[in-house]
Amino acid sequence: MLEKARYIVVEGPIGAGKTSLARRLTERLAATPILEQPELNPFLARFYQDMERWALPTQLAFLYQRIDQLEALNAGEQQRIVSDFLLDKDPLFAGLNLGDDELALYRRLFNNMKPQVTPTPDLVVYLQAKPETLIDRVRKRGVEAERRISETYLERVADSYARFFYEYQAAPVFIVDAEILNPADHDEDFELLVERLRNMRSFREFFGYAA
Repeated sequence: MLEKARYIVVEGPIGAGKTSLARRLTERLAATPILEQPELNPFLARFYQDMERWALPTQLAFLYQRIDQLEALNAGEQQRIVSDFLLDKDPLFAGLNLGDDELALYRRLFNNMKPQVTPTPDLVVYLQAKPETLIDRVRKRGVEAERRISETYLERVADSYARFFYEYQAAPVFIVDAEILNPADHDEDFELLVERLRNMRSFREFFGYAA
């Protein structure tokens, strides 16, 4: 699966290690990275301080950023891509953070702005972990804007991701138990992951030490 995949997406909740893993895969595969740039979202720090007030502008800023990146991908030459976001998952955070009226407005904007031809990944690597593990990793990386993230919020995020990918059928999904495996930071786990991806044959597979 890995050798044939030209557009690979690494996904997972905050703290799962998706961006770090996407960077490692980019280097290993000599691919072009398309990564989220949270530091360019002017509302993100304010969102973590007051989620109700700043949820909508934060969500829309990320939406514009992701669409711009995907449109550049559509316009570019055929190349191998590794990304750390899936546009189809964008409404997940909107559903978590927006009130009913704001959510209705967001959905109208999302449907109108979404590129007519959105590239479908050849492979999605989905990192799963428990909220207590996610919050521990968030605290360890020490990003100032994330200091106010609570375990309760991460529990809601992780649950929403699990439900989203349970129903996701648009592309092959490789589910990684990031609770006991850390391919983003540990060389041995990364090499095991690459080997399993190369040998992936099914549309949906699970990767853990017991698998």
